[in-house]
Amino acid sequence: MNKIIAFSKRNFLEIIRDPLSYIFCLGFPLVMLVVMTLVNDTIPEEAHMELFRINNLSGGIAVFGMTFIMLFVCLSVAKDRSGAFLVRLYATPMKSGDFILGYILPVLLLAILQSVITFAASLIVSLIVGIELNILGILTAILSLIPSMVMFISFGLLFGTLFSEKAAPGLCSIIISLGSFLGGIWFDIEGAGGILEQICNVLPFHHSVKAARMATAMEFGDEFIIHLLITVGYSLVIAIVSVIVFKYKMRADLK
Repeated sequence: MNKIIAFSKRNFLEIIRDPLSYIFCLGFPLVMLVVMTLVNDTIPEEAHMELFRINNLSGGIAVFGMTFIMLFVCLSVAKDRSGAFLVRLYATPMKSGDFILGYILPVLLLAILQSVITFAASLIVSLIVGIELNILGILTAILSLIPSMVMFISFGLLFGTLFSEKAAPGLCSIIISLGSFLGGIWFDIEGAGGILEQICNVLPFHHSVKAARMATAMEFGDEFIIHLLITVGYSLVIAIVSVIVFKYKMRADLK
């Protein structure tokens, strides 16, 4: 356990030393929160457009912020591999599970902190614009986002393990784009309908956003459970795949 804590601390410090982590993990999501709120103020009530109302926007922005957590996990793993740092550590008594938890735990903490800050900012915005947000709904939304956090962190671990420090960020940018566009953060998927809606329903991003939005609104019906279970299912599959790939690459590097 001490080895996991020591490795986690090292990875946590590496991330927070990078100024870009504050810009992308905290600053950019909060900027988008404010910008989209201002956009919502310009939309006439006759349009019945509620996507950018703070009660809907907050959950989407929280998921959007996690995509950048994925990027930093990916960069951390890829950088350690390219610099032979991990290869040297493989000679220590640490096991593959110690490395995996050492990467996951600190960024999971950061992801939770990021969500708390995003919803806290959303609460302030809600007071300014006069839209009520339920504190219990916010707490439930943060809990409902944990499977999404695990999913994006696992994506980062997988890409960082498979690809180089130069190639991995490009692949993460694809997931960032897919997560924001096909997640329905910036447009109404149900309103678009058709093949696009079917594609979004197959992928996990839309379900992550919907679960967060419904939890924020305290809507805990069957639809919420379905969205949450699909997100959990994807999280488990991607996490298992990333762990298997990491262990395989570790054995390959030791040969």
